Amino acid sequence: MSSEGESRFHMVDVSSLTSVHHGDPCDGPRRVMLRTDDGVRIEAVYEPSAASVTDTAVTGTAVTGTDAVAGTAVVVAHGFTGSADRPAVRRAARAFAERGAAVVTFSFRGHGGSGGRSTVGDREVLDLSAAVRWARELGHARVVTVGFSMGGSVVLRQAALERGTEGRVDAVAAVSAPARWYYRGTAPMRRLHWVVTRPAGRLVGRYGLRTRIDRRAWDPVPLSPVEAVPLIAPVPLLIVHGDRDAYFPLDHPRTLAAAGGGAAELWLERGMGHAENAADEELLARLGDWLTRR
Repeated sequence: MSSEGESRFHMVDVSSLTSVHHGDPCDGPRRVMLRTDDGVRIEAVYEPSAASVTDTAVTGTAVTGTDAVAGTAVVVAHGFTGSADRPAVRRAARAFAERGAAVVTFSFRGHGGSGGRSTVGDREVLDLSAAVRWARELGHARVVTVGFSMGGSVVLRQAALERGTEGRVDAVAAVSAPARWYYRGTAPMRRLHWVVTRPAGRLVGRYGLRTRIDRRAWDPVPLSPVEAVPLIAPVPLLIVHGDRDAYFPLDHPRTLAAAGGGAAELWLERGMGHAENAADEELLARLGDWLTRR
């Protein structure tokens, strides 16, 4: 990223978040650069709940300090080739804020203004954990995650791997997530594998899709989403999937829900396609209600 781009962000080292505080989170939207446990810089955006803004407009009294940030923060994990500034991500963030939550959005490594290269769901767990810990450092007593497509696989794995740590979460929603790795059963997934595994494909990813992809294969292969699900309980878990998803057929969400042993909630959405671009306002409102009330 250019030095001009770097000036838009404030650097936060998440390894020492407990000793860092930068103003009142209620002052308005804030952009920072987080640093993950493996040293990658991740761009992130914090937006306070729209409810406090509404309260100020109606009553003339702003909610400030600890009371304003004690509620839920929703951390949004985008899909492959997305970023914090993509319109679909911003639309989801607005919808969640309107349901009374503060919202943290960020760009995974290799995406947007973040550093590093995409590992397509493996080390992205570290990016999400940095964002979750930042939300807790800002004072939020309850932090929940929602992820779309690749981000859906990441929120599942992160919830399983960060149990009992500062990166723990209080509820998880995975939208359009795969159940297993290396799936090539649909044409869009075969194209995605070409982009990820072939040199020419990675050039298309970098210059056509604005996504920088690591050329190295997974070693070892990370815990799969379906293997992660049984480890999440008792944290509330929601699986959401469209019946017109062109990437992953309905056996993926059904497999994920079944792995929860009855503890996972499953929403199969009629007419919905894939990930954040296919999530309409009504679904986002229901998701926001679930995330803030579970």
